[in-house]
Amino acid sequence: MGQGTRGSSTSAARARLLGTATKIFYAEGIHSVGVDRIIAEAQVTRATLYRHFTGKEELVLAYLGLADRELRSQAEAAQAGEESAADKVRAVCRTIAAGIRSPGFRGCAFLNAAVEYPDPDHPVHRAVLAHRQWFLDTVTGLLARTGGDAPAEAAGRHLVMLRDGAMASGCLSDPELVAETFLQGVEGILRARSAPLGD
Repeated sequence: MGQGTRGSSTSAARARLLGTATKIFYAEGIHSVGVDRIIAEAQVTRATLYRHFTGKEELVLAYLGLADRELRSQAEAAQAGEESAADKVRAVCRTIAAGIRSPGFRGCAFLNAAVEYPDPDHPVHRAVLAHRQWFLDTVTGLLARTGGDAPAEAAGRHLVMLRDGAMASGCLSDPELVAETFLQGVEGILRARSAPLGD
């Protein structure tokens, strides 16, 4: 077997492990799933798992890293076709609403992970906070460019909290109504940004 084939096989095994873990962790939770099940469903050996990941914690971090990259990519793609900052905010939030409406939606992967890893010093919890900081920075930066006299930080925090509520509600009640209410709330934030101070 040549090096290229071996590397390709190695990458495929890692991708299969991560894909399997991602599906199960998101659908069922992290602590409830053992590595034996992931190994069995990914159809790899235990040695293969430990060749790619030092243990379950590293696999969890890879799962969150993949989710982080996907969400950043979605946000960038959503903004690409929009000219105004307000429309960029709307486009990013439409991707969130689409996620809430999608089959198998089970809330935010990061909020779910934070519940399972409450220790603020744990690497998984820190990965959650890093992702949330990126999202806060992204929407605050966009909101700052929508105009308005007030600083954008409060509006950014408001949008993050609105999104958190929509993510929690979306798997507990009618996702269509939740997504619609979320997008209406985003419009409220944008209207407030455009209103002069004191109005």
